[in-house]
Amino acid sequence: MSDLPFADRTDFENAERGMVDALDPCVVKAADGRVVWDMGAYSYLDADCPDTVHPSLWRQAQLCAKHGLFEVTDGIYQVRGLDLSNMTIVEGDTGVIIIDPLISAETAAAALALYRRNRGDRPVTGVIYTHSHVDHFGGVKGVLPGDAGDVPIVAPEGFLEHAVSENVYAGPAMTRRALYMYGNLLDRSPTGQVSTGLGIAASEGEVGLVPPTVDITRTGQEETIDGVRIVFQITPGTEAPAEMNFHFPGRRALCMAENATHNLHNLLTLRGALVRDPRVWSRYLDEAIELFGTDSDVAFASHHWPTWGAENVARYLSQQRDLYAYLHDQTLRLLNIGATGIEIAEEIQLPPELESAWHARGYYGSVSHNVKAIYQRYMGWFDGNPTSLWAHPPQAAATRYVDVIGGQQAVLDKAKSYADAGDLRFAAELLKHAVFADPGDTSARQALADVYERLGYGSENATWRGFYLTGALELRNGPQPSPLPDVGADMADALTLEQLFDALAIRVNGPRAAAESLVIDCTFTDTGTDIRLTLSNGALIPTVNPRTRVKADLALTLTKPQLMGLAAGRGLDGIEHTGDPSVLARLQALLDSPDPRFPIVTP
Repeated sequence: MSDLPFADRTDFENAERGMVDALDPCVVKAADGRVVWDMGAYSYLDADCPDTVHPSLWRQAQLCAKHGLFEVTDGIYQVRGLDLSNMTIVEGDTGVIIIDPLISAETAAAALALYRRNRGDRPVTGVIYTHSHVDHFGGVKGVLPGDAGDVPIVAPEGFLEHAVSENVYAGPAMTRRALYMYGNLLDRSPTGQVSTGLGIAASEGEVGLVPPTVDITRTGQEETIDGVRIVFQITPGTEAPAEMNFHFPGRRALCMAENATHNLHNLLTLRGALVRDPRVWSRYLDEAIELFGTDSDVAFASHHWPTWGAENVARYLSQQRDLYAYLHDQTLRLLNIGATGIEIAEEIQLPPELESAWHARGYYGSVSHNVKAIYQRYMGWFDGNPTSLWAHPPQAAATRYVDVIGGQQAVLDKAKSYADAGDLRFAAELLKHAVFADPGDTSARQALADVYERLGYGSENATWRGFYLTGALELRNGPQPSPLPDVGADMADALTLEQLFDALAIRVNGPRAAAESLVIDCTFTDTGTDIRLTLSNGALIPTVNPRTRVKADLALTLTKPQLMGLAAGRGLDGIEHTGDPSVLARLQALLDSPDPRFPIVTP
């Protein structure tokens, strides 16, 4: 850590470059007066780094806390520090093109108002979603309050499917773990949440979605929006399953979406997701250098601050390219001589040039968990050791470990000795077993909370810090209510019929439903689609446009909005139906609801 170039102030100069104006105070409220964004909570970052924060993370947080309207280059502006992500504003012939309108309508509206206060009341003449994560589209109704109208909304092919599916199948579990990852439940203080590494924090306002009207389907595709020529590069399977970079030839400016930011990104985000592909990520970065590198005087992204100068852009993108390639290739090299994911994560260290590059530091992703993700991508959960095939689940294993060690007090004593010696990792491992073996042991819970707190304070990675400190919080106080906003009606409306029925099938309690059987035929008059729901052996099977005819217990003729009403409990009013309506109640009785506060650090 002492080898890091703390004296290099280039990032601070770049993060402040082009400053035009800022909100003072930087507070955004919802219509009901609820605060959804407050940068004043981070005023503590003006001080020197305390002992409770890793100095490198403190530096990153100070950079992420710089907020306001900034000029990137002639006709391109960014609003930074008004949400987890940046909103970029490109001036066209008659109005402005909005790139990535933040998470919440309230923060997006405030960002656009800040721009207009300084550059005039220009209309929105285009919107671009760089990719399918909510912090890049959720605030769209703050810039298009009347929806799209005739304003083109541009996105990579597959955007809508991926934008909504991520919030459906494992959505409740991902949301629960996101509370840990982003530290939403922690105080904004030197002992609590200190940025996310990728940005200062996520806003907590209204999330919406207006579907795209223009799909980008190939690299080299060009679109002209409000007189601005844009050349696109499709990059599926990188930071998001649907993502794209793009170049403004007339401005010599390159937007890298979230494929190159000022940190090592996640290959498997700690909240949960499909494992991303570092091999293709690296290849697309190389392609971006080839396509746009010599024609770009500035590169900007959907997070952090821009990089100026063709030589600096080339070096930055090359190092980002090498970063993901190195992790991929070295993990595979060691994997193929028999090392497991945990062993590889302990062994791999970045080359000196990358190790000392601030933008390659693990503030959001980390070398450790990214390497394990690469192992998982190729080899799965099994490490090849037969003892791993049928291990006891955590609570059952814990009781046995505690018994072998000699009881709860012996475990606590051993853990204290390891913690006192500075081996916090093994102290946490021992105390985890003590907590799972006896969840009511307050001494064990307090001891583990103390160790998690120390691990959090020493973590350079913001998301690791979030997990450690939130784990400590919940050990002391139990699971807390979530402050995260609901995904909103727009996201539900964007689900396909198949996704809606998949979401229903996930909620079926299989053991309760195992002896039940039923068939419901649904004819959707607005989409021309027939879907048959068959409950069989505890599984709810949606068959689209079935070819065979079977006797249905209930047949419905309806529209997708009527289906949404039915799911909301509004009954069959206005829905044409034949057969036995009580089938719906039978099905409803077999559904479980997700628990938004399920335990994580306790059994």
